[in-house]
Amino acid sequence: MGIDIGKCKHEAALMDEAGQPLGKAFVFGNSAEGFSLLLKNLRVCEPFQTTIGMEATGHYWLALFARLLEEGWDVKVINPIQSSALRKMYVRNSKYDRKDAFVIAEVIRFGRYTEAVIPGEDISQLRELSRFRVELVESLGDLKRHIIALVDRLFLEFQECFSTIFGKTPLEILRHYQDPESLSNADLDFLTDLMEANSRKQLGRKAAENLKAKAAVSVGARRARGVLGIELAILLRQLDFIQSQIEEIDALIADLMKDHQILLSVPGIGTTLAAAILGEIGDISRFDSPKKLQAFAGLDPSVFESGAFSAASRHISKRGSPYLR
Repeated sequence: MGIDIGKCKHEAALMDEAGQPLGKAFVFGNSAEGFSLLLKNLRVCEPFQTTIGMEATGHYWLALFARLLEEGWDVKVINPIQSSALRKMYVRNSKYDRKDAFVIAEVIRFGRYTEAVIPGEDISQLRELSRFRVELVESLGDLKRHIIALVDRLFLEFQECFSTIFGKTPLEILRHYQDPESLSNADLDFLTDLMEANSRKQLGRKAAENLKAKAAVSVGARRARGVLGIELAILLRQLDFIQSQIEEIDALIADLMKDHQILLSVPGIGTTLAAAILGEIGDISRFDSPKKLQAFAGLDPSVFESGAFSAASRHISKRGSPYLR
């Protein structure tokens, strides 16, 4: 049986060992009722004589895969790349009517496929957390670029006073003063205390005086200054919130990595990076050579040859996990 996975509905098709369709393909919902309909149609089959194949399409296959395993069926999850080549062989109006479910069943019948590896619970958790962390860090980068643009418009000279505006001291100043006018009117003693407390006294009264002087002659935007200041204050709160979320994820990752310490012995690899590598690779023993691991990551060179022609330069295939690359 081949199952073409969709978001709301799946399509299944049966064929015998000779490749002859056993009835028409049928559609069932991605729901408890739909799964019951599929199991009802499978009653004509014997579990020990039937193999079910499905493509690893997004995350929509996971619930059906788990249910079929619970019911005792032999289920194979394959990479969509493996069925795409066979799919191109069928012409329009063929006996299969180009149904993807029949194509997947044909791939399973031929046996020329590599099963997708379903990781254990701890590896699955590491993968999910690591990927989610990447998304949070990317959103943090977008947020920082937006904050820089706002500071440039409001108080261009502010960045001249600090090596980065995302240090503890400049961020604390921006939380109190969102525009040069309010900063130039700030109480010097309060500003000095603020800078000393957040810089471990690396910055003091002289730095505060310099900052106030620059604020007094700033060429920052005057039009819509109040609104821009409100935007900056909101974005700074978002920055704090996302950073706290990343810290929460890091704590969860560190807890899961207590039982996986080998990677941490490699110089330059910390807990976050080790978790990302382990979450994407899983069981390293399934790769019997470095080249296979390289190909899994999509870092192997793509091949482009035709007859006597061979490309002088080649790009990496990028067929593997982008997170692992």
